[in-house]
Order: sequence, then C-alpha cells, then structure tokens
Amino acid sequence: MDDFKHYTVMLNEAVDALECEAGKIYVDCTLGGGGHSELILKKISPTGRLIAFDVDDEAITHSRERLKDYSNLTIIKSSYTNIKSELKKLGIEKITGGVILDLGASYHQLTKAERGFSFSKDAPLDMRFDMQAELSAYDVVNSYKEEDLVRIFSEYGEERFSKRIAKAIVEIRSRKKIETTGELASVVVNSTPKIKSTIHPATRVFQAIRIEVNNELKNVNFVLHDILDLLDKGGIISVLSFHSLEDRVVKRFFKYESQRCRCNEMICKCPPPRIELVNKKPITASIEELKQNPPSRSAKLRIARCVL
Repeated sequence: MDDFKHYTVMLNEAVDALECEAGKIYVDCTLGGGGHSELILKKISPTGRLIAFDVDDEAITHSRERLKDYSNLTIIKSSYTNIKSELKKLGIEKITGGVILDLGASYHQLTKAERGFSFSKDAPLDMRFDMQAELSAYDVVNSYKEEDLVRIFSEYGEERFSKRIAKAIVEIRSRKKIETTGELASVVVNSTPKIKSTIHPATRVFQAIRIEVNNELKNVNFVLHDILDLLDKGGIISVLSFHSLEDRVVKRFFKYESQRCRCNEMICKCPPPRIELVNKKPITASIEELKQNPPSRSAKLRIARCVL
C-alpha cells in the first residue's frame, strides 16, 4: 500500500504560470508527490513532453505509479543540478515550454520518522533527500568544527544563539555522539534561553542542517543559471520557495537577469536582459488553501519569462 503523503502547494497557480501548450517540452525539477507533474501532463498531452527529476526513491516510486498512464513522461532519478547533462542524454537542446521548481521538502519527507527531518519524532539524524548521498545530519552534527556549525546555524538558520548551540554540541559530542533528532533538539533547548515564540527553539537549527546536508541554496542558484541557458525564447520558469533564504536567492537572480543595466557605468555595455518578470511581487497561497494546508503560508511563487 502506498503511504506516500504530499500536499501540492499552489498547484494551479504554479502550473497555470507555465501557460502550458501541447507539443512543447516542460521540466519539473522536483517531482515529489507528482501533483504539479500530473496537472502539466493533463494540459500538454498527448503531444507535449514532460521530464521530471527527483533524488528521492520513495517519491519516484509513488509518482511513477500515480502517473503510469502518461507515455509522454520521462522520470529521471537525479538531482536537478544535472539538468543540462541529463537533457543532453535525451537529445533535448532546448526547453520549449517551461520549467517548474518546487523547492520545498515534501510532507512525506518531513513527517516520516526514519528520515530524521523532524524533532517531533525521535529518530536517527539523517535529513538526506537522496538516501544514497554520503553526507547526513549525523555527520554534520558530530564532525563539523565548532566555527562551521556557528556559520551554518547563522547563515542557513538565521539563529541568533548559534554560538551557544554550537559550543554545547561540541562539548556534548566529546563525551557521546549525538545520534537522534530528539537528542539534538534537547541540546538546543538546554543551551538557549527560554523566550516566548510560536516556533520550537530547534526549528532554525534543523532547517540549517537540512540545507547544509542537501546543499540546497547553492543548488538553487546553480540550477537557475542552467535553466536560463536551456530555456527557449518565450519559455517560462515558475519557482516556489518556502523560506526567506531560498526566496532571496530567486529574487536576486530574477532581478539581476531582468535588469537592462548591471554595470552602472556612464555608457552601458551590458548585454540585454535574459528574462522579464511576470510578477514583480511574489504570489502567495489563497485563503482557501491556507485553511486546507496551513504550512502553505510560507510559500512564495515567482515567475519569469525568457526573452532571448
């Protein structure tokens, strides 16, 4: 029995943004539960083609079954950072329709205890999207130098007590390795002052470790450049982000690539902009969606069109 659970955030908004047309090629960089892919396939079948990427075996197994009736779908088990090489293998030089990039971890990943993403269920420290990847949360927590822990907690978690938490982790692991999500959460709670907050004290630290383990921010910036190289003129990129750090990367990239001048010189010699912004301000989830799925409140959708 398939127990894969995933809520597709801003399903219609993110797919409608692509202005799907039959006969064109589309890419879903993050297949996940298959929600966005299914709607794209409904719009472009039978003559359009969809290429979908994911590194999570459970997600791929679930979505392959869900989408088994679509012969115009190709699922690739690989990181979206390999989009250029993987499309080249398929003989695809240009993405003629558009690309969707959903940067959120799936509900299934976050809530399945053994994946080690959440402190709400005690489980081995893991947090890998790709279960075959070498680096895990256990490695980060138990082998990173104190200054490196401070850096990732500060940069990726925007955690103001980064130094206290890192120092406590190093001190405790010198006696006994920190092996579970519950143990790590306890270290964070015990090493920080009690303050009134709507979120658990360990939330930012867990986010930071997850980003480090999966190289999330660097991967996003990397793939955005590759997508623009692959998009045909008129092609659309639709990006869903779920925390401020991701959204900042997307916002800065879109702003830079859509500017007419980037040099600020008296005589501008900048090449023409590669994209135009479809929405200057991010689209957020509707009131109806927020009632169905409260975590959607953090989602931001940015859309751009290739003009070169």
